[in-house]
Amino acid sequence: MGLHTDFPDPSFLKAADGMWYAFATNGNGKRIQVASSKDFSSWTLLDIEALPTLSSWETDKDHYAPDVVLRDDGKYVMYYSGEAKSDVGHHCVGTAIADNPTGPYVPSDTPLSCRLDQGGSIDPAGFKDKDGARYVTFKVDGNSVGHGGNCNNGIEPLVSTPIMLQKVQADGVTPIGDAVQILDRSTADGDGPLVEAPSLVLRGGTYFLFYSTHCYTDDAYDVRWATATNIAGPYTKTNVELVKTGDGLISPGGATVCGCGDRMLFHGWCDDSKKIRCMYYADVNLSGRTATIV
Repeated sequence: MGLHTDFPDPSFLKAADGMWYAFATNGNGKRIQVASSKDFSSWTLLDIEALPTLSSWETDKDHYAPDVVLRDDGKYVMYYSGEAKSDVGHHCVGTAIADNPTGPYVPSDTPLSCRLDQGGSIDPAGFKDKDGARYVTFKVDGNSVGHGGNCNNGIEPLVSTPIMLQKVQADGVTPIGDAVQILDRSTADGDGPLVEAPSLVLRGGTYFLFYSTHCYTDDAYDVRWATATNIAGPYTKTNVELVKTGDGLISPGGATVCGCGDRMLFHGWCDDSKKIRCMYYADVNLSGRTATIV
C-alpha cells in the first residue's frame, strides 16, 4: 500500500527536483490532494492545497481525478474535473498552471472540455508523444445522464461513456482541433456500465491505453488495457484484468501508469466498510502488447 488514507484516483509524476509527487481527488479537507515520495513506495500526505483558487466556471466541490504534467518550459500543468456552475452535478475538465509541482496551481479562465449535453467531461490525463506533441485523454461522463441502476447506467438504453483524445498546443491547455473518440464501453466486452480513468503510455511503438470498467463501488471495478499502433487508434481491447478484487484488494481502479512504463498507482477501498479509498502502488512490465504486474 502507498497511503492508508482517503486518496482516490491517484496520478503522479517525477518532478524536476527528482521527487515523485502524487495527486488525488478531493479529500482530507483539500480540493486537490498531494503526496510525495523519494522511492515510490513510502509516501507522505502533504498538508498542501494544490488548487487554492477557483475559476469562474466551477463550484467549490467535487474536484476529481487530477493529473499533472511537466511542460517543456519548466512549468507544471494540472488537468482536473470540476463541477460546472451552469449544470450542477456535472463536470468539465479544467486546467491550471504552477511553477512548482505542489502548486499553487492557478486555474485557466476556460475549461478544456465540458460536453455537458453528453453528461460532462471527467478523468483527464496528459500525454506527450514521441514527436513531442501533447494530448489529453478524458472520459465523457455519459453514465451521469443514464437511466438509473448500476452507476446510473445499468438500465436500458445504456448511455455511451467514450474515452476521448484531445490534441493540445505546447502550452498544454490550448486545444488543437476537435477531440476524437478512442474507446467506449461495450456490453460484449463485459465493461459493465462504463469505461473511465484513461491513462495513456507509449512503449516500444505500442500505445497502451489503461482504463477502468464497471462502477467504482462494485467488486467488479478493475484496470484493463487496450493497445494501438497509432495514437488515435483503432485501440484493441484485451479484456484482461490487470488489477482486480482479491489478494487484499477491494474494487481496485482509477490507475495511472508511468510514462516509463514500469510503475503504477491506483486506488481501492481501504477495508470492507467501503468508506474510503486508499492508494496502492505496483511495478508493471509492458512487453509487446501485454501488460503484467511484476
